[in-house]
Amino acid sequence: MKRNSWLPALRSYAVPGGMLLAGVLALAVGLLPLPAFGELADRTVPVLAFVVAMSLVTELVDDAGLFRAVTDRLAAWGRGRVLLLWLLVIGLSTVSTIFLSLDTTAVLVTPVVVLLAVHARIPPLPFALTTIWLANTASLLLPVSNLTNLLAQSRLGLSPAGFAGLVWAPSLVGILLPLVLLWLAFRKDLRGGYGRQAPHGVRDKVLLYASSGVMILLLPALVSGLPVYIPAGIAAVVLLGLFLWRRRSSLRWSMVPWRPLVLTVGLFMVVETLHSNGLTRALAGIAGSGDSLPALLQLAGLGAGAANVVNNLPAYLALEPVGGSPVRLAALLIGVNLGPLVTPWASLATLLWHERLRALNVEIRWGGFALAGLAAVVLTLPLAVVALWLTSGMH
Repeated sequence: MKRNSWLPALRSYAVPGGMLLAGVLALAVGLLPLPAFGELADRTVPVLAFVVAMSLVTELVDDAGLFRAVTDRLAAWGRGRVLLLWLLVIGLSTVSTIFLSLDTTAVLVTPVVVLLAVHARIPPLPFALTTIWLANTASLLLPVSNLTNLLAQSRLGLSPAGFAGLVWAPSLVGILLPLVLLWLAFRKDLRGGYGRQAPHGVRDKVLLYASSGVMILLLPALVSGLPVYIPAGIAAVVLLGLFLWRRRSSLRWSMVPWRPLVLTVGLFMVVETLHSNGLTRALAGIAGSGDSLPALLQLAGLGAGAANVVNNLPAYLALEPVGGSPVRLAALLIGVNLGPLVTPWASLATLLWHERLRALNVEIRWGGFALAGLAAVVLTLPLAVVALWLTSGMH
């Protein structure tokens, strides 16, 4: 190891570590009351356990070759037509986001989809932008789709079916309208055909088939009504056992998302400290009240703006207490889930997506990204809120 090779890793933990330290200090000096911290832990520990378990699951099934096998099938099913291949990528990105979370789509689906486009000599930008827009805008339907949803579910006490019943209409708007905009922007690039692609080799068929079986069982279990950390934890344990048996060299500590976890825990504690010291009262004046359409639009717009300024997770945590009702909380989720399309830091998924694109030498112009995202948010957010208002019986 080179001298001081640990310095870059240490610097990468500066912000997460600083946030966690701030939370711990707030608890130590009494700014974060112990009862409030206890309530926070009761809500968030199961959520964090799910995040760890699903991170292990997605990393291991990717190592087993499942995502590469899926893209091989997509290339074959596309029958040499770029538009059909794009529609199949839409399906993969949507299913991945809804059932496995937006970060899975950003981290694991993006590289296989972009490499598929590059190897097929198709412009990769439409496929790359499709994955990140859907990673955010398709993350509204189920609690497992987004960490914000899991927090909202714990506050509302809804089953996965009940949660989906509340947000299905705005979720549909969040998927379909951005896709229309993408097609209008890239319709010329989506014409024509592509050549046949050589399939990826399979290193270990036992691991691939076993991992596929675990995922087939896991997806319905995540919407069965069980606390999601239970099936995710069981799946992680089964997969760890399989890899200990078949490919122990693939197991590494970096499979656990340490930096996001440390940052998330710190954010939880810091925002709870702010709430204990007057943040809720300060926000109540600008967040509005009631379940009327203007009030829901106001809250969703505030959530989207805050997400693009500071990131969607602290935006949700800060505004959650002014939710007040299931419909208002759903409007806030529309803002913080569908809104982070403008700035690169608005969601962790966008930052992870950009890291993957840089590794693949795919350039993103942030000015164009921001303008396109702003147009998408301005059109999608109000229609999604209207869909929520119409289907919630508040009109």
